Amino acid sequence: MLQSISRLMRWFLPRWHTVIGMLFAAALVAELAGLHMLSAAENRLTDVFMKRHAAEYRADPDIVVVDIDDPSMSAMQEIAGLWAWPREIHADLISALAEFGPRAIVFDIAFSEQDMKRPKSDMRLSDALKAMPNAYLSAARLRPALDPSGKPLRELSSAFAIAQAGPQAAIAAIQLPHAVQKNAWRLGLVNSMEDDDGVLRRYQLHTDVHGWKLPSLPARVVTDLGIELPADEEFLMRWSLIERKRYPYAELYRLLTEARPGLAPDDIRTLDALFRNKIIVIGASAASTFDHHLTPLGAGYPGVEILAVAIDNLKNGHHVRIAQPVWPVMFGIMLIALLAWTFTRRINPLAVGAALAAVSAVALLIADAAIVRNLQLPLATPLIFAWTWFLTAAVGGYLRERRARNQAVSLFGRFLNPGVVRQIVEQGATVESLSGRTRDVTVLFSDIRGFTALSESRPPQEVVTLLNRYFERQVEVVFRHGGTLDKFIGDCIMAFWGAPIDDTLHARRAVAAALEMQDALLEFKKELAMEGWDAADFEIGIGVHSGPAVVGFIGARRKLDYTAIGDTVNLASRVEGLTKGVARILVTRETMIACQPSGEVDFESHGAFAVKGRAAAVELYEPTRKIK
Repeated sequence: MLQSISRLMRWFLPRWHTVIGMLFAAALVAELAGLHMLSAAENRLTDVFMKRHAAEYRADPDIVVVDIDDPSMSAMQEIAGLWAWPREIHADLISALAEFGPRAIVFDIAFSEQDMKRPKSDMRLSDALKAMPNAYLSAARLRPALDPSGKPLRELSSAFAIAQAGPQAAIAAIQLPHAVQKNAWRLGLVNSMEDDDGVLRRYQLHTDVHGWKLPSLPARVVTDLGIELPADEEFLMRWSLIERKRYPYAELYRLLTEARPGLAPDDIRTLDALFRNKIIVIGASAASTFDHHLTPLGAGYPGVEILAVAIDNLKNGHHVRIAQPVWPVMFGIMLIALLAWTFTRRINPLAVGAALAAVSAVALLIADAAIVRNLQLPLATPLIFAWTWFLTAAVGGYLRERRARNQAVSLFGRFLNPGVVRQIVEQGATVESLSGRTRDVTVLFSDIRGFTALSESRPPQEVVTLLNRYFERQVEVVFRHGGTLDKFIGDCIMAFWGAPIDDTLHARRAVAAALEMQDALLEFKKELAMEGWDAADFEIGIGVHSGPAVVGFIGARRKLDYTAIGDTVNLASRVEGLTKGVARILVTRETMIACQPSGEVDFESHGAFAVKGRAAAVELYEPTRKIK
């Protein structure tokens, strides 16, 4: 079991970018194909584009709004009293507008309750609507829970001009204009279609009610004008900040009724130009009507204006089409694939992030330009997936880098002082980057003499403790002078300078360390004597040589050592062996030259020595401190 898991991990780790990338791509397809969990982000990005270009989109001048605004509410009190006004008021306005031949009059007023006190007023409205064959009234789909007490839909087929009938027994709860006679009904639904965040962005063309397709009011009006509807059941609206032609209800009513007899022919011609062949939408923006909505342009957008926008969009083909999901899917998969490739190739994440930011900016500019052409490119979703994948890979890379650094700290902490380890880690060094390099180094071997005789008279535990105490002091000396502790070979210490951190003064530091190791030996011997040890024969020999060596991690996967190999190392070991009977410290001519000029150390020549494996003799020198 453990072996199977191990094999799986060995397969997965080098390929994790690819595997995770494929999972992200699959999730992207699922999101765009049906989940739509990121639709809110997509909608809000489109809102930004809509608002940015709203000032460029001109409202259709052939669609005008007659607005029951707050001033109209106040001004009409003398004539009609408080809201809701007698329906004959609207009948008067319809009759007056009919003189100018509008293409359609569309009411965004419910007329849902009969006026029991003034039935003749309702009758006048019905008569005016019958006389105006292109006048339309609004209806609303009520909650399905109210359907049992609703109306048979087959009785409404003519009012809604339903071409495709559903089950004959179907009934539904519909808010209908009961104040108007049924033979004057030309209906369409005005139900608002708000998204989950409460913003109204879409308008429905048809509502399926138990198999009957009831048209919305904009769809009904535009269809009767002979304009083909979009293929989808809903459409994304295009908004304008340029104010549509708008007439306060009270001013227009007075002008067309009370002031009408006194108007000059030129005034009549002006009114004719304003309303002939126009689509007139009548509704209320007054605060007391509570018909306001949150739209991409902000809060408080009147329902009558939304109805006008929907008719405008359908009439002029300015509704926003949504690109097929295949395009954002392809774009997202391409981004994820490229990101996986960059991380597999170990490209700098900062450069990858900058490139992704540039691609994102270009993509957003393209999506922004597409809105002007009434096309929504859903790019928020693929960009969110791409950036999530990038951050996931970047965090994964960071964790991998951190693991590599921790490995470096663990490895180097055994043979470097902590300051040097931190410096290596800050440079981002890894096992691979520090292996197989040829460096100019200085190698030091320090071996204990007389230790065998000393250890024979003591228990093994005391001998080990003694040896550890000695090594502790000498290792501190090596670290203090910036050296790298290579290994312990029995009672011998191997160290070198010049790697892994480049050091042009490696020879001087090595010689300085050798002299201090000699001082540490003398202090240690004094302590041993005070503790009762026979330390007279406890001696060391130190050999130092400078030259090129191959430095790096060598060993098996489970056991790596950072070491130096080559002729330089071999010669340093041979020099240490020649110190017996000559001097505690001997250095080669190469090391002596590399130390020059030195302001602290002199060198005393001990002549040339034959060294095993070398044809030429080796000149050796003993370093001594200068007398100040």
